[in-house]
Amino acid sequence: MPVAIKALWNYRGFILGSVKREFQAKYTNSMLGVSWAIIQPLAMILVYTVIFSQVMRAKLPGVESVFGYSVYLCAGIITWGYFAEVVGRAQNIFIENATLLKKLSFPRLCLPVTLVLSASLNFLIIFSLFLVFLLVTGQFPGLAFIALFPVLAIQLLFAIGLGVSLGVLNVFFRDIGQLFGVVLQFWFWLTPIVYPANILPAQLQPFMQLNPMASVIGAYQQILVHGQFPDWLSLWPTAVLSICLCLWGLKLFKKHSGELVDEL
Repeated sequence: MPVAIKALWNYRGFILGSVKREFQAKYTNSMLGVSWAIIQPLAMILVYTVIFSQVMRAKLPGVESVFGYSVYLCAGIITWGYFAEVVGRAQNIFIENATLLKKLSFPRLCLPVTLVLSASLNFLIIFSLFLVFLLVTGQFPGLAFIALFPVLAIQLLFAIGLGVSLGVLNVFFRDIGQLFGVVLQFWFWLTPIVYPANILPAQLQPFMQLNPMASVIGAYQQILVHGQFPDWLSLWPTAVLSICLCLWGLKLFKKHSGELVDEL
């Protein structure tokens, strides 16, 4: 592991340059350029706020604020989007960069690191706008906000471990990428993002505990909607699973890294 970290540090210029090029490429030949990085998430937040708080007058049980459901929805969708981007792109990271892998010699781990940094930059922009919205509407969660960082770390570890594992397996079994795209769609609706978990029938409640993202999204919503620290005990299974997935993903990558180029 220290050797891998040293190798990544030596190629930090390559990694940061790749992140910069990827970010700029998204807005090439666009009149508004990088302004779209702000306009798109801002539009999403405004739509959710206007539609659910003003038009539909949607409210969460136990939450008096008119913006309660809007915050609940944004908290879940923004953080899920970060998870889905990391995992969704990671499963194809080696296939999409086949030409680069064949032509250049560099640490293969640079690719997942570049992906994570790029996705994190997008998430930072969107979440910063959401944070401004919370401040303007008086919905800032207060001291509980600091709990976001360990929850975010657990989610990121889970996404990296799952994404790298799928990325390696997808090189050898291409059906995995197609299958997981379908799984991700079902996974979204099986996670309490657009609906509160307590509206589910009592017999289905235990099954929700088997969903590792349910506890993570629930923690975000507990912090941002209710201004309370999450139930840390509910996050332990996901935290342990995240660490195991990262270790397994790295082991899988190390074992098959020499074969990746041959299979691409």
